[in-house]
Amino acid sequence: MKNAVLVIRLGALGDFIQSASPFAAIRAHHPDAHIVLLTTKPFKDLAERAPWFDEVWIDSRPKLWHITRLLALKQKLKSLPFKWIYDLQTSSRSTRYYRLMGKPAHWSGIAKGCSHPDSNPHRGTLHTIERQAGQLHDAGITTLPQPDFSWLHAELTGFALGPPFALLCPGGAPHRPAKRWPWQHFASLATALADRGVQPVLLGTESERTELDAIAATEPRCLDLCGKTDLFQVGELARRATLAVGNDTGPMHLIAVMGCPTLVLFSHESDPARCAPRGQVAILRRPDLRQLSVAEVIESLP
Repeated sequence: MKNAVLVIRLGALGDFIQSASPFAAIRAHHPDAHIVLLTTKPFKDLAERAPWFDEVWIDSRPKLWHITRLLALKQKLKSLPFKWIYDLQTSSRSTRYYRLMGKPAHWSGIAKGCSHPDSNPHRGTLHTIERQAGQLHDAGITTLPQPDFSWLHAELTGFALGPPFALLCPGGAPHRPAKRWPWQHFASLATALADRGVQPVLLGTESERTELDAIAATEPRCLDLCGKTDLFQVGELARRATLAVGNDTGPMHLIAVMGCPTLVLFSHESDPARCAPRGQVAILRRPDLRQLSVAEVIESLP
């Protein structure tokens, strides 16, 4: 295979969604190439359905002392004669792959000695989208399209949705509790929405079950979809929802990019100037989210 391109994007859901425009730009820049995405298992199905890639490889992120797995990854990465590698992860791990692959001739990223390094000395202060645009510009890709997820559809049969409805995402990374607005406040918000005739729909994973169960018990008019949706269904729900409110967590990026009017709540734990979702997005930020009142959130609803 003479015309193969590798794209590296591991990261979290928000990172993956914010790379949609770079993915599309790389596809447009290499229209006849066989484009391979190296990513992690949670994004396999999403990436395989997306129009940007011909093949999806899974990186199990082997540690340096996992010699067998590391050698298997090396063999995989060298199994195709990649003409270009776009490292959109730009982490210490993905930089290590530059050496693992024998320092390929055309590499866009931050690896020392690579052919097309991101030259912006302030890249660490930029929003992910602007940072990646600058990186690709240095590699000769000067135009990035608007993110297009029109291909993402799913069936919602079986969900008792009554229009209008609003999406609530009360969860977040378990190891970063300061990023979460108190569940009691989400329950009060759910009641306010239900009183207005808007059905509150709770989204989350099993790791967030405790908070979502408590909200649903406090406001029984909620539709609790905790653990019942995949990424495609979250996207379809976002396409149909009236609005969405949530903490700074991955699903909010997918919801926003689907065009849903979105309100995202930030604490001191993350900087919206560097990582906020893009789209019809409003931001509320407090150093401590316990200081953010329900009335302020209601007043800011899109």
